[in-house]
Amino acid sequence: MTPEEIEALFTRSDGSYAFARWGRPIVPVVFGVQDETLPVIKGAFEAVCALAGHRMAETDPELGSNCMVFFLRAWDELPAVPDLDRMLPDLEPLVLRLKAAEANQYRVFRFDGTGSIRAAFVFLCMDENLGAVSAEALALSQVVQTVLLWSDLAFRDRSPLALARDRMVLRPEIAGVIRAAYDPVLPGAAQDASHALRIFARLSATR
Repeated sequence: MTPEEIEALFTRSDGSYAFARWGRPIVPVVFGVQDETLPVIKGAFEAVCALAGHRMAETDPELGSNCMVFFLRAWDELPAVPDLDRMLPDLEPLVLRLKAAEANQYRVFRFDGTGSIRAAFVFLCMDENLGAVSAEALALSQVVQTVLLWSDLAFRDRSPLALARDRMVLRPEIAGVIRAAYDPVLPGAAQDASHALRIFARLSATR
C-alpha cells in the first residue's frame, strides 16, 4: 500500500485524521446469538489479536468486559437492553437515526486519557444482507473493524475481506496495516496524517 492509501484508511469524512488502537487487552462478550456461534466469534477475536500481537483477557479490571457485541433482529430492540442507555445516553435518537438510514451495523468506541481505545460497542441488525453472510466472515469482518479506529469511509466501497479458495479471508494489505499499527514503537493514538507514513515504514520494514 502507498502512504496515501494508508492515510485514507484513517481520514474521516470531515477530512480529519484519527487513528487509535487498543491500549488494553480485549475482553469481548457477545449477546443475541446461539451458543454454537460463540466459538466462531471468539476465534475471530483470537485470530486478529494474534495478527496484531495484541492480548485478550478474561476480564477487564475496570469494566469487566470492554468489547460488547450485540446481534439484533431490529433496532427497536436496543432500548430494551438493560443499562444500555447509561452507556449510550442518546439511545432513543440513535435508534431513530439508524432506522432512518436503514443501517445494519453501528460501532461506538470509548477512549482512555492517551486516546487509545478502552472500550467498544458493536451493534448488528441482522437484515437480509447480513443474514446472507456466513458466521465466520461476519465475525472476522466485525473484529477487524473493531481492532482499530478506522475512517468511517474505510470499508464503505470495499470489504476488508476477500474470497480465497471458496472462503472469506482478510485482505493481505489490511492484515499488514493492522500488524504495523500495533508495532510497539508507534503511538496508541494519532491525529496527524504523518502517522500514516510511520505505518508505511513499518510495512516496508517487514516485507
